Order: sequence, then structure tokens, then C-alpha cells
Amino acid sequence: MNTPLAHVFHYNKWANLTLIDACTALTDDQLATRLPVASGSVRELLVHIVGGQQTFALRTKGRQHEGELNRQSAWPGFDMLRRLAVESSDDLIAIAEALDEDSDVDLPWQGNSFYFPKSFFLVHAIEHAIEHRTEIKLALASAGVATPDLDAWKFSEAQGYG
Repeated sequence: MNTPLAHVFHYNKWANLTLIDACTALTDDQLATRLPVASGSVRELLVHIVGGQQTFALRTKGRQHEGELNRQSAWPGFDMLRRLAVESSDDLIAIAEALDEDSDVDLPWQGNSFYFPKSFFLVHAIEHAIEHRTEIKLALASAGVATPDLDAWKFSEAQGYG
């Protein structure tokens, strides 16, 4: 069991849910906030983070494009978004826990097969979420909205460490 790697994904789950919960108080205009340098509105990025987690979990199994959320998905609402965030986070945690030894994943795409180490999709999941959480926090801050502290020290407090 790879408990240390799974711990990284416990942080990821906490950070995503903390941000989603903080965004529930936003107005429609604030959810539509988009910085010129951001890759989407706050609403689009929230959906994209969760859909990305769904995709990365599937890709560790050599699958993708099975109805997961994406940037063009309709807004599911906060209750559904949070539920899907929990499910996809728990999937990534379970995958990380089980990764004692890396293995290659055959990912078919447009008639070709591409091979990736399973761990690559976990690295990508973490990087992807951090990047887009940061974009959301910057968009909110630029609109004058207080943002949650997603630092690992806050995670440690939430976990009862120290």
C-alpha cells in the first residue's frame, strides 16, 4: 500500500472541496469571472478540475471519454459537482494507494496506442488541479473576493497534525 502517495491525493481532495465550498457563495457574475490570462471562467474551471480527475482516473485504466465532465459540459450545480469531486478524488486516492510498482498503461487514441507509466496520470492529476485552483483563486482575488487558504499547513490543521 502506497500510503505516502495516497496522502498527496487526500490533500488534493481537501483542497478541491475547500475551494468548491468557498465558491458556493459566489454570484453568477462572480462564477463567470475570467481573467484575460486564465483558461476559463471560475465556473468552467471548477467543472474542468473535476472532469480532469475523472479522466485521469480512467486513463490509469487505459480508458477515457466515458462521459466525464469537460469544459463544454453544462454546469451541474454545486451539489452534483461536489459529489463528483468526492467520487473522483476517492478514485485517485485508491489508485495511489494501490500503486506499489509502476506499470505501463496502453491508452488508445484515434487508432493508435500510446504507452504511459500509470504514475504519469497521477502526476498530471495533481499538477492539473493545482494549476486550475490557482487560476480560480486569482480570478476571485481580482474580483475582490476572499479566497480560501489552500496551503498544506491549513490541510495539516484540518487533519489534526502538529
